[in-house]
Amino acid sequence: MKILVILAGINGAMAIGAGAYGWHSLGDTPDIRDVFMMGSQYQMWHAIALLGTGLLASLYADGAGSRLALIAGGLFQTGIVLFCGTLYAFGTLNIVPVEGAAPVGGWMLMGGWLALSVFGARYMKRRA
Repeated sequence: MKILVILAGINGAMAIGAGAYGWHSLGDTPDIRDVFMMGSQYQMWHAIALLGTGLLASLYADGAGSRLALIAGGLFQTGIVLFCGTLYAFGTLNIVPVEGAAPVGGWMLMGGWLALSVFGARYMKRRA
């Protein structure tokens, strides 16, 4: 649970640094810069998602809800590494380090959001 909040902070800081680097250092090649900046944006959004899953996991500690929130967070973090990492490598080195990593990372990000929706459907109490 705590690890997800720590990862959220690290990813948020990395996304800001990557965004600054991409904007200022890759300005002469707009197509490459756009790919790199997309990685930065996705990383920031999913850093916020990691924060949310960490908080949900702590609220539902020691239960199935906590495990589902941790699964969502794990999918988000792995998706960030694969998807955003591929975009960063392509933007800076003009290579794709592992063929197919970006789509797999994208599927993992979507899986994290689906796990989060299952969490909401199963464990969030309705207010009447």
